[in-house]
Amino acid sequence: MSVEIHIINERCKGCKICVEVCQADVLDIDEKPNTSGYNPPCVKTLEDCTICGLCEMLCPDFAIRVSCIEGENKQ
Repeated sequence: MSVEIHIINERCKGCKICVEVCQADVLDIDEKPNTSGYNPPCVKTLEDCTICGLCEMLCPDFAIRVSCIEGENKQ
C-alpha cells in the first residue's frame, strides 16, 4: 500500500498546522508562495508517511488530502 498527499496550494493560508502535527516529519513549508502570498506545505519525505490523516483532519482550509493507494497484487 502506498500513499499520496494532495496539497491545494491556493486554498492554503500558511497556518503551518499540518507541518506541526505531522509526527513523521513528512511535510515542510514550501519556499514558493501561492498567489495570495502564503507559503503552503510541501511533501519532503512521502515514504515516511504513516497515513494517520492528522494533517487532513486539522487543516482549517481543507487544503490537504491523504489517500491510500492499494497495490495491484493485493493478497
